[in-house]
Amino acid sequence: MTGSRSDLRVVPAALAAWATAAALTRAPVPVSLVVAVVAVAVLAWGWRRPSLAFPAAVLVVVAATCGWRVAAVESSPVTQLAERGATVRAEVHVREDGRVFAGAGRAGTVVPVTVRVVESRGRTWRVRVRATAFVEGSERFVTGTRLTVRAGLQPSDDSDEAAVLRVHDWLPVGAGPWWWRWSEVVRDGVRDGVDHRDDQAAALVPALVAGDESGLSDRTREEFATTGLTHLLAVSGANLTIVLGIVLLGLRAVGASRRVVLVAGVLTVVAFVVVARPEPSVQRAAVMGSVALAGLLVGSRGAGLRALAWSVVALVVLDPWLATRPGFVLSVSATAGIIAPTPVLTRRLHWLPLPVATAVAVPIAAHLACLPVATSLSGEISMVAVFANIVVAPAVAPATVAGLAAGLVDLVAPALAPVPGTVAWAAASVIVRVARLGASAPGAAITWPWPWWTLIPVTPMVGWGVWWLLRRPALAVGMTLGLLVAIVRTPTPGWPPRDVVVVACDVGQGDGFVVPTAPGEAIVIDVGQEPGPIHRCLTELEIDRIALLLFTHGDADHVDGWRGAVRGREVAVLADGPSGGPSVPAARRIRLLAGQHVKVGDVGLEVLWPRADTGRVTPEARNDASVVVRATVRGHRILFTGDLGEEAQRGLGRLNADLSADVLKVAHHGSADRWEGLLERVGPSVALVGVGADNPHGHPTSAVLDDLARQRVAVWRTDTSGTIAVLDRDGRLVVSAR
Repeated sequence: MTGSRSDLRVVPAALAAWATAAALTRAPVPVSLVVAVVAVAVLAWGWRRPSLAFPAAVLVVVAATCGWRVAAVESSPVTQLAERGATVRAEVHVREDGRVFAGAGRAGTVVPVTVRVVESRGRTWRVRVRATAFVEGSERFVTGTRLTVRAGLQPSDDSDEAAVLRVHDWLPVGAGPWWWRWSEVVRDGVRDGVDHRDDQAAALVPALVAGDESGLSDRTREEFATTGLTHLLAVSGANLTIVLGIVLLGLRAVGASRRVVLVAGVLTVVAFVVVARPEPSVQRAAVMGSVALAGLLVGSRGAGLRALAWSVVALVVLDPWLATRPGFVLSVSATAGIIAPTPVLTRRLHWLPLPVATAVAVPIAAHLACLPVATSLSGEISMVAVFANIVVAPAVAPATVAGLAAGLVDLVAPALAPVPGTVAWAAASVIVRVARLGASAPGAAITWPWPWWTLIPVTPMVGWGVWWLLRRPALAVGMTLGLLVAIVRTPTPGWPPRDVVVVACDVGQGDGFVVPTAPGEAIVIDVGQEPGPIHRCLTELEIDRIALLLFTHGDADHVDGWRGAVRGREVAVLADGPSGGPSVPAARRIRLLAGQHVKVGDVGLEVLWPRADTGRVTPEARNDASVVVRATVRGHRILFTGDLGEEAQRGLGRLNADLSADVLKVAHHGSADRWEGLLERVGPSVALVGVGADNPHGHPTSAVLDDLARQRVAVWRTDTSGTIAVLDRDGRLVVSAR
């Protein structure tokens, strides 16, 4: 009874601390002061009541920490210099390893840093504030390294950071302490242990062991995201649990004392954090992995929940900004799911052998616990996550342990490191293969059409349904097999349709259009912002080869989903305009300007805009530099207008005497920035609008819809109709949507 009451006291305190930290990190300093004063008053009034005093004491500490750190940032000279947009010279210490990013037409490295010295206009300040630095190009920055930089400062959106540094030039002036240098040697050893294998399985091993995902391709990252295996690419509690479990079980097997086991466990956690870097994900892993292991060893669900609650309190007190980090929320949710529902589900699966029942129950519980948060991040629900995690589970521990062994062996006998490295590679190959197969399934993920929070009441109902179903073996097996069939071969009656002229894919707030050119082949014009929707659309249309991939302009909502378009597909020709676009693997690349003609199979493309003399395009001018093409398909004309605004549309009209088309892709998702004369010049019978539901821009605007209504044009929108296909029926255009 005492333990139960302790659980009830600690859990509410942890939830209160978590909610308070999440609110105060975005609030002004006076709000933190008010919360602290109120909490002190409650503590003074109810100090004899532990159920009241303990949460109040925790809130005092959280509020004081938030207020102090926000005040320190707001009063920092770095913050004031950033508000003026000053260019400074500074000394910074790398707080976390730099991460390479790639976007529309750009590449660079983002580096979390601590600013220690800043100099501007002859004045020098010694400070200690956090910031984020952006460096052009793909550079390697290791935790602990000291740099001198010349950078332009900009205000940061994060209340815990003083500025964003746009680095113009930089120079290393010193390495970090010996423990960071030692950890880099171990990380290099892990990489060296598998470098005799040049594939994505070899690149996965450093990610499993130390969170080093630098060698992973964008395609692999997307496949892991789709199959719910992303947690393997970052250091998670599971990694530490595996390593710590091997160490402790080995010591127990040789009869080590409890004290030796405890010291070894602490040293293992410390070494793990140093090797994997003290990033937020690693800090969470160190706590959550230890908690999960403690819960399993103790065998008490209550003890595990109490330990989890204590860890939440400790983490949000030490760093309140973790409270709003998606990784923290996912870590806590997954750990709670593993500790609480897993034993219940395991008992429900009594008709399976215990190891199998546990292997099935753990991913089901974790997936359900994380479902609302994961959906809020991706907008999708992975249908293969549970299956994928069950299949890869036996391979994760061998890949992690053998990979770490390769790194340690490399320290003393480099020639022998490939032996455990090969074992790690073989296990990692299984994981990569499962992710690839799972992501290629047509029903791998489904889009959740409602706000993510609607899953909060839905998830418990789903959990109850699973609990009810697992008691009936025949029905559970039958439903599982049926779900697998639906994932592998998603039922799509009447889809893909026959005689397609053009398809507007539902890619959310963005554009993604498909013009079939031959069986299994198509022209793809823009790809949306996320890879999942365009991949599903092309899969459902049975497109396995892209004859021409055209980016009308370089904005994210038109190009950033390219990895989904090329997933498992060959791209023959990549085309873009003056604003450029991402570098996509293709046989050849061309630049399109007005006056050009392109023939793909029986489909002809006329390039109508931008002008042939268009030079370099700034990011602000991308919309008006959109490539405008008119496709002729089965005798029907389709005009794709990108994101042209009013002035560019007028220019298009002046440059081209004939703009007529049967189908019009409405410019800029239906923005009010339009030339009313364009619609009259085109004279379409069908208008397609690529637009996301409840988008913040108000697209399509009522003004555009009124224009189309006056011209008696049939309007089809992806936000209300989903994916839309315009078909040819005996020379007449008809529309089918799903």
